[in-house]
Amino acid sequence: MNTVLLRSYRHRPIFNRLAIRSLHLTPIYLGPIKPFLLADIGEGITECEVIQWFVKPGATVAEFDKICEVQSDKASVEISSRYAGKIVKVHYNQNEIAKVGAPLVDIEVDDDSSEEATLTESSSDKSSHDLSKRSPYASTWETPSVRRLLHEYGLNITQVNGSGKHGRVLKGDVLSHIKRASLIKREMKQSVELPLTETKKEQEKSVPLTPIQKAMFRTMTESLSIPQLGYKDEIELNAMSEYRDSLNKYIASQRDAFPFKKISYLPIFIKSLSVSLHHYPIMNAQLRQQDMSIRYRDYHNIGVAMDTPQGLIVPNVKNVEKKTILDIASEIHRLTQLAQKGALSPSDLQGGTITISNIGTIGGTYANPVIVSSEIAIVALGSARKLPHFDPVTHKLVPKFLMPVSWSADHRVIDGATIASFSNMWKSLIESPALLSSKLQ
Repeated sequence: MNTVLLRSYRHRPIFNRLAIRSLHLTPIYLGPIKPFLLADIGEGITECEVIQWFVKPGATVAEFDKICEVQSDKASVEISSRYAGKIVKVHYNQNEIAKVGAPLVDIEVDDDSSEEATLTESSSDKSSHDLSKRSPYASTWETPSVRRLLHEYGLNITQVNGSGKHGRVLKGDVLSHIKRASLIKREMKQSVELPLTETKKEQEKSVPLTPIQKAMFRTMTESLSIPQLGYKDEIELNAMSEYRDSLNKYIASQRDAFPFKKISYLPIFIKSLSVSLHHYPIMNAQLRQQDMSIRYRDYHNIGVAMDTPQGLIVPNVKNVEKKTILDIASEIHRLTQLAQKGALSPSDLQGGTITISNIGTIGGTYANPVIVSSEIAIVALGSARKLPHFDPVTHKLVPKFLMPVSWSADHRVIDGATIASFSNMWKSLIESPALLSSKLQ
């Protein structure tokens, strides 16, 4: 009978025999299995992301070996094992969210490790650790439950004999000490806020907007509805500097002929801008939203932003297309004197067609000027500086006097090509005074 069974087994297909043998691969756990929970890591954190595992199922760990690394919204923390044993199960994959108080891993522990982790009062009483021989690091190995008990009963960790590894104080050690010493939980007194010494009270006050600030508030609020196209460039002033010096020499030779002793670059920039507007009249136009049309204006009333004691104001030089550079300089002088006194007339502030903001007189390089609804473009002039510049002819660095400029235009009617072409023409007139002179009538 046995011979027949043996022959029958030997003649079975090989995959059947392999299937029978595979039954022996089922793991058998001999020790108790402890779920290792994700402890409260403070800061009121309730969940963490598992960013790295240091163990996998089947691995053997010792007490205080690293299990994993978790990332909260505060910091990353490495979690160490409380038990020695074998990893049976990992409850989360990498990058999954683990909940505080939920199991991280299941660990098969031997009976000795289990008893140490769940130390009873009798085992604590039999502990013969001398406080003076405890590890110097034992006082830093406090679990949250140990810290809470020490705090509630007013104990110091050095008063308690630790039975854990390296003299670590376990929760059972503290409970045994409390019972042996018949300690009573102390009342947690609420902290009493002492009256602060009288200090000077910070004061706030509200003041109404000035008339100029009210006008700016209304104008800029309306400007928020305009999509603004920005464009920035640099203009070389070397040749223009020599041109201005020549004009100032002429002014100095004509005593009492002008209300000023010398001119800045601004009158030249304004006249160059007017010449450019003849070639790009849309930059001087006005967009009329009520009938969806563009109003072209053949007069060039170029506004000049001024910083005054009363605030920012923008008077404009009327009919620049009909004025010489020295006429423009005289008008700027008049407007500046009146602005400082707060004596500008309404006509000086109305009717502007395009604006120049000379922010560079205060400082800075590039800006983001904001256009007003009655105009289509504005340009801000940055502070001119002498900088090293690569000369494409000599292939050397040469000093150049450069001024940064920043444009804003109404993107509803002005595209990038138009603002770039217009700015390039204005730039060519400034960089070549001879070309500017040829355009003057």
